[in-house]
Amino acid sequence: MDDFIARPDGDLSWLVSRGEAAGDAGFTPFMESVDALLMGRSTYQAIADQDDWPYLGRPVHVLSSTLPADVDPRITVHRDVAAAVDVLSEAGHRRVYVDGGRTTRAFLEAGLITELTLSRVPVLIGQGAPLFGPLSADIELEHVRTEVLGGGMVQTTYRVLPRADATPESVARAV
Repeated sequence: MDDFIARPDGDLSWLVSRGEAAGDAGFTPFMESVDALLMGRSTYQAIADQDDWPYLGRPVHVLSSTLPADVDPRITVHRDVAAAVDVLSEAGHRRVYVDGGRTTRAFLEAGLITELTLSRVPVLIGQGAPLFGPLSADIELEHVRTEVLGGGMVQTTYRVLPRADATPESVARAV
C-alpha cells in the first residue's frame, strides 16, 4: 500500500502474504491480455529462480547492460531501451507488459505507456524500492476501472494521458 515494489534487500515475500485467499490476484487474465513482457534486470533477477515460470508462454524481454545474452533460454536480453522497442515492434507486439520500477519510469517518461494497471496488496512494508521514484514532470492519468480481488487486493487501471513534451528520443535520456 505504501508504493514500494520490493524490500530494500529485494525481498518480495510480502507480495504473496495473502496466500490462497488472493488466488492469482488477477494475474492470469492480465497475462492473457498481453503479447509480451519487458522487464528490467532487477525484476528479472527477483523471479529468475522460480520453477514455475508464470508468463503463460509470452515472450519475456529483459533490459540489462550486464546480463549475458545467453543467461536464460526463457528470455531475450537487450542492452538498451531503443533495441528492445525495435525488436518488440518488429515482432508485432502491440500490448507489452512493462515491469520493474526503473523500466516503467523510463517508459512513462518517454510517453510509451498508454495504460497503467496497479495492484495493491493490503500490507505496509515501510521502506524499499519505490515503484515510480522521481519523474521529470507530472504524468496525468484517467481512471478506467477498479476491482477488488481476493485477499483484499485492489487492482486499478488508468489510461495514461499523452504528454506534450515526450518524444521517442526521450527514451534514451529517461533510462
